[in-house]
Amino acid sequence: MLPLHGKPILEYILNGLIFAGLKEFIMVVGYKKEQIINYFQNGSKWGADIEYIEQKKLNGTGGAILLCESLISEDHFYLTWGDIIVPYDIYKSVYDIYTNEGEDFILVTNYTEDTSHGAAVICSERYCQKIIEKPPPGTVNSKLNNCGIFILSNEIFKILKILKPSSRGEIELPEALSWGITKMNWKIRVLEMQENQFRGDLGNLEEYEKLKQDINWLDKLFSH
Repeated sequence: MLPLHGKPILEYILNGLIFAGLKEFIMVVGYKKEQIINYFQNGSKWGADIEYIEQKKLNGTGGAILLCESLISEDHFYLTWGDIIVPYDIYKSVYDIYTNEGEDFILVTNYTEDTSHGAAVICSERYCQKIIEKPPPGTVNSKLNNCGIFILSNEIFKILKILKPSSRGEIELPEALSWGITKMNWKIRVLEMQENQFRGDLGNLEEYEKLKQDINWLDKLFSH
């Protein structure tokens, strides 16, 4: 709910997903959940339907996804981190790829000079071959980072349930995807953002402060 030029960060993300054509949402909430629930309520203000589920135990992205299993009735679902903002056309392109190509798994990458703070994605012919979480600097020959935007088959739940927690005590989605690639022969379609395309990482306090001082990035939300 961090404010940014008159709106909470989550509202920018919600608007981007609505722009893509989505109408039904599940928000995984935790700390200060009341602020989020009171602001968005049932989503009718945005022409959306929003449900909430609380992640009481901070056990990673995979743990958050598992909480939603009983609420997801479709074979596939759209997922995005709650602190990443990209141009709205990216959200739509992901959904268009799913609709037109029928891919079970889609992952968005953004360009970065240093993947050691994120998750390096190794690709071949538009498909992910490997995901390496926080690789030591200089050890991976890839400039592609896991952006935090996906479409996933509900097959992901089977893997998340048997996956052992990482050294951080978390169930990691990138590890589950890597497991699926190597053990289940999953094909994960990659949508590569261009080097010059905007991506706001609001989990980074320094970047958040920069975006608070700048308004030019708002125009980039609607650029192609």
